[in-house]
Amino acid sequence: MTKEEIAGALDEIATLLELKGENPFKVRAYTNAARSIDAWGASFSDLQNEETLEKIPGIGKAIAAKVKELATTGSLKFLEELRGQFPGAILDLFSIPGLGAKKIKALHEQLHVNSIADLQAACESGRVAELPGFGATTQEKLCKAIANRTKHAGSFQLGEITADAEQLRSDLAKCAKALQVTVAGSFRRRKEIVRDLDLIIASGSPDTIAEAFCAHPLVENVIARGPTKTSVRLKSGIQCDLRVVTSQEYPFALNYFTGSKEHNIVMRNRALDRGWTLNEYRLAPAPQTTAGKRQTVAVEVPPVTDEAELYRALGLDFIPPELRENCGEFEAAESGNLPRLIEREDLCGTFHCHTTASDGHNSLVEMVEAARGLGLEYIGIADHSRSSVQAHGLDESRLKVQRAQIRALNETVTGIRVFSGIECDILRDGSLDFPDETLAQLDFVVASIHSTLNLSEAEMTKRVIRAMENPYVTMLAHPTGRLLLKREGYAIDIPAILDAAARTGTWIELNAAPKRLDLDWRWWPLAKRKGVRCVINPDAHRVARLQDLSFGIGAARKGWLTKDDVVNCLPLKKIEAELKKKHEQE
Repeated sequence: MTKEEIAGALDEIATLLELKGENPFKVRAYTNAARSIDAWGASFSDLQNEETLEKIPGIGKAIAAKVKELATTGSLKFLEELRGQFPGAILDLFSIPGLGAKKIKALHEQLHVNSIADLQAACESGRVAELPGFGATTQEKLCKAIANRTKHAGSFQLGEITADAEQLRSDLAKCAKALQVTVAGSFRRRKEIVRDLDLIIASGSPDTIAEAFCAHPLVENVIARGPTKTSVRLKSGIQCDLRVVTSQEYPFALNYFTGSKEHNIVMRNRALDRGWTLNEYRLAPAPQTTAGKRQTVAVEVPPVTDEAELYRALGLDFIPPELRENCGEFEAAESGNLPRLIEREDLCGTFHCHTTASDGHNSLVEMVEAARGLGLEYIGIADHSRSSVQAHGLDESRLKVQRAQIRALNETVTGIRVFSGIECDILRDGSLDFPDETLAQLDFVVASIHSTLNLSEAEMTKRVIRAMENPYVTMLAHPTGRLLLKREGYAIDIPAILDAAARTGTWIELNAAPKRLDLDWRWWPLAKRKGVRCVINPDAHRVARLQDLSFGIGAARKGWLTKDDVVNCLPLKKIEAELKKKHEQE
């Protein structure tokens, strides 16, 4: 078992113990142990050594023995016995927003709800509303949550399937018969939601490639297999389609299966205007039109060996995959006005990162070292503020301690600057969780909403704008509060928020966490026109999540952003000046 799988097993034990109604301290012990194992940086062999394990904070003798059993055998008798006490599908109920262990336990014991299907039936019959602690409002919310889950069945967050997509691409590229390999489709266009994966491979040996594909360890089962197309279901649940084409067909197949559908239609029409036909296999002279109809005099078809030559043949500059949504890219490509989109290498630093001081999984030093390892010049630490009780938010005294720790770290660490900040809750009336005197002592302030999400659009917009007008608020985080495939964003007037951002000089976050990707890419062209500055932040709660910056870059590229539009592309000296601008203008 991997370290992550062992941490997951400990989390599952905690969940099952809570369902049993066990002592909360025992439940918390397993939860804390899972976090400690997840954040631990030692080797796998150390997981098999009880003495070493017992030195990890939060790991006692009993849990150390269980971790060793998991690491050495890949299973745990204690966990198997716990699982045997509950129906297998009951843990699926935790995926329903609003349901925790106490409510699931009540549903299970009093209504015999053992699965999401059981819960839906109990809601539809009105039995859930009759339970103490539930009521009609809770029942209605659960019905909506189940409907939302059903609506999104078969959909996946981009971040959920990226590792699988990259692993498949990398492994199949190693096949001797594979000449070119790309993951196309909405994945290549960096859409936030992906329904399937499309692998395009150039090879003269389709059978060999298909064999390797079907035998890959990520594949759960084969759905269909033909001469050049094979469809499988991966263990993650997503369908993956493989198409093997010749090297001559490859640029056309790659372009067609990258899409979007709307982009492809315009491409075909541009080909027809030149007397050609374009499909997923070739660009060729169009068949002669029937008698009586005007015939297009075909221009000689130029040779095409890659996508850039295909676009050039159609009178266009190469259009990056992220822009292929028929949202103005053709006009820009035809006139030579496509922007030079932001690249990952353009980012000099980032903000909005959490530590174990609030609900993070890694220490301040570990987060800073990881950021330095990624080549960042600076990192901003922004743990939760006091109102986020569920996230162990910092009060003023704990914030003061952290500021001192960051000052001390800056005196010893080399190659990176650490900025001291806070993710400050915006309260219901638009005031902030800390007074201005406290905020003034920080390098930056991230303002965000974590509670009272059900206000009207007008109330929510007024609330957020009031916060943005505070001279110490540097940036607005995850502006709609959405959780992709789980929770719709709250009602808010985004154009009005962008106007306020431009007026007050408040940066707007593009939250790079794959579950958020908020502000959505569709809003960024408007934000750019209004002069709003974007800041790409990972909202990282552990060192591994700093890598989510790549998802933020993909969303920024999809929103037509360049390095000049993203404030954390500025080097250290310039970002220091930018951080002071807003409150110095007051």
